[in-house]
Amino acid sequence: MNLKTPRDPQSNVTKFMRGRNDASTRNASYDHCFNYFREHFERHQVNDLANGAQLQVSCLHLGYYLASWGMFRGKAKLLQHSSAALVPVIELISKAPKAIWMLDVSDYDEVSIRQILEFKHTLGETVPGGRSETLTSKIMLSVFGCVPAFDRYFREGSGLSKFDENSLLKIRDYYRGNQDLIERCRSKTLDFDGRVLERRYTQAKVIDMIFFIEGSK
Repeated sequence: MNLKTPRDPQSNVTKFMRGRNDASTRNASYDHCFNYFREHFERHQVNDLANGAQLQVSCLHLGYYLASWGMFRGKAKLLQHSSAALVPVIELISKAPKAIWMLDVSDYDEVSIRQILEFKHTLGETVPGGRSETLTSKIMLSVFGCVPAFDRYFREGSGLSKFDENSLLKIRDYYRGNQDLIERCRSKTLDFDGRVLERRYTQAKVIDMIFFIEGSK
């Protein structure tokens, strides 16, 4: 299936970001989760994510983000678990290849896409409900920022039904055709207290916002 063309991607991003400057909103929960994991990577402390008391904090950060974006509702398997069920996921993240942490859409090629899909497969075998590509992609977006979240609205807005090589190549092509817009929309993230950080959204996060809003119309 071909990638759909959003009618007004800039407007979509603006709509998604509306009210996000309030650190207590659902949108800001992404920032809190992404910044937590990214800070450990930038400080070369990824292994600490799964060590001692930090393991519980890591589970809570990831779990709250997933809960705020609908992964603990309805028939989702995570609904039957506490955040402790994410311990194997955090342990996997703490051992993730450095390349996964550094990838963004502009880097997609045969090698990097294979790395992404291999991690997705391993993650799917680790997290409860991991057969859901919505769940695995949301985790990878919130931790690494390397792929959009293949949830209902993103799929509807983009026309991409699967989290696979073909879809990632189409996302890369969309970035190349809209690079200036996407780079302009890479807003700075917020910390827990609402302060603006220098760390920016990834290209994949911006593309996620564009098609999420497109699919929710």
